[in-house]
Amino acid sequence: MSAPADPAPTAREVRPSAGSESWSARPVSAPPTHSGSAAAPDFASPDPVSAPPAPLPAPVSVPPAQVSAPPARSGPELPAQPAAPAQPGSAPPAPASASVPGPPAPDASAPPMLAPAAESTRPVSAPPAPADDSARPVSGAPAASGAAVPGADTTTEPERPEPPTDPEQVLAAIRWRLDPETLREEAPDPEELRAVRDGLTAKLGVALDNRSRARLLSLRSVASRLLGDLDDALADGRLAVTYAEATGELRRTALARARLAQVLRWRGEHPEADRLFAEANSAELPDRLRAALHEHAGRSCLDQGRLIEACDHFERALDLRQGADPELVARTAVALDAVRDRAAASGFGPWPREREAMLGGDRPPVPTFDEELGLWGYADAEGNLVIDHRYAEAQPFREGMAWVRRPEASRWALIDTSGAGLIEANNGYRAVGSFSAGLAWVSMDGKGNWMAVDPTNIVKIPPGFEDVRPFRGGLAAVRRGGWGAVDRNGQLLVPTRYHGFPTALTDGRYVDGFTDEGLAVVELAGRRGVVDRTGRVVVEPAYRALVIHPVAFLVGDGAGRWGALDRHGEPLIDPVHPSRAKVVAEIDRLLADTSPVL
Repeated sequence: MSAPADPAPTAREVRPSAGSESWSARPVSAPPTHSGSAAAPDFASPDPVSAPPAPLPAPVSVPPAQVSAPPARSGPELPAQPAAPAQPGSAPPAPASASVPGPPAPDASAPPMLAPAAESTRPVSAPPAPADDSARPVSGAPAASGAAVPGADTTTEPERPEPPTDPEQVLAAIRWRLDPETLREEAPDPEELRAVRDGLTAKLGVALDNRSRARLLSLRSVASRLLGDLDDALADGRLAVTYAEATGELRRTALARARLAQVLRWRGEHPEADRLFAEANSAELPDRLRAALHEHAGRSCLDQGRLIEACDHFERALDLRQGADPELVARTAVALDAVRDRAAASGFGPWPREREAMLGGDRPPVPTFDEELGLWGYADAEGNLVIDHRYAEAQPFREGMAWVRRPEASRWALIDTSGAGLIEANNGYRAVGSFSAGLAWVSMDGKGNWMAVDPTNIVKIPPGFEDVRPFRGGLAAVRRGGWGAVDRNGQLLVPTRYHGFPTALTDGRYVDGFTDEGLAVVELAGRRGVVDRTGRVVVEPAYRALVIHPVAFLVGDGAGRWGALDRHGEPLIDPVHPSRAKVVAEIDRLLADTSPVL
């Protein structure tokens, strides 16, 4: 029986995907140290910088693939979990955050929400409520449990909450069994899952925006995969990635890619699955989501007999959660038993691959120095010389190109990976930056007046900037009086009014430009705020210290007290904590009920 088809959607414009672009930064000095700010980076920069998200694209016009419901098949059913009996003389504990409304439909852009994370073969306790980014947790003292309520009838069992009816919430609430040999999830009730899929199809019929369609298509892909309809799951998964990339949102795109990778893994198409897992995993994502990505990437490696690489992924997943996720620990124990059995039968397989190998790109030649000649050349991954030692200076290859300077020249030339010239030294560039997003900043006098050129030496952005940073996510920070940002066409999107772009992340890194999410920390008169890639001020520059967290902004008062804002710039946690780590732990506690659905 076929699921109901989506009604004909209204005309919508298809926008190109806005994924992050690879780039490389020329060396810069470290950002200024501020009291209470993030740890210093490996590089130096007097004026750190970063880049914001592209304007929200119009909805993608491609309709979702139709899903056919398979015939019912028998399957093991998960016994219902009995409700805990009420304790006489006590009231049910109050929620940790009274200001958070009832659970809305889970959003794929929320920190957790991938394909359903598999469980062990044993039934698991009742699931956490699905998370939603729009529900803003609020800090505050937790309500004491077990306190008597005056006038309450303590002999009556409290009313049980109604089970979820929204298909997204139902999917998030299902507890999955994990096959101990294949490490694949098994649906406890196929009929319930078919009903969920039909419900998602109905919601798709009225969802016209890119965000909703990306979420619903990828979740429907999850349901079809678990029901064994891999062709339908593949069609939905690919279309979901198209919609997600059109939003330009990091978490939403990572979720769609991970869910598609799951389908490909089940189909045995492991190279593409591994590539998608690697592309999806970014240090700017929440730890729960990154742990889920490593866990599922490890299962893909196990399928291929890459057992050392699988163990590496499982270890990274556990490290990210630091023992705070007992269900992940239980699933990992099942996975390691599978590794042991396969290793006993056929060994541990090949050594782990580099990320570049999984992404499918060839490793470019790397600079190598000849001590006797005092000159630079380039060698391949095996150490074989592929470009002779003939340069006084040599920059690393970026996007298949590298700037080099011969001993007799004072100006830079551009070569490709074979050593052939692309831009000759007689063009007069005394200072150059590596290519990123197809453009490189160059200066004729080596002191300023920077302009951007493409690999054919066509000027794309006219000269006129005192200082610049590489393009990242389609934007580059520039200084002309103050710091701002331009796009690849030279349009000034962030006005040059700021004193710096000290964009710091919670893992201790500084980003020289905007983050992959399209956010940048800006500084004005010693106070810090946040702008996005459209130039919109998300957080007014009002804080002595500010660090970008995957789901929030950590803010410090400069006197050692830290708190947090949500992604709308609203107060989330009061600035009363003695360290950033304490605030991060508080955010994790507030999000304790969220779990990625892969």
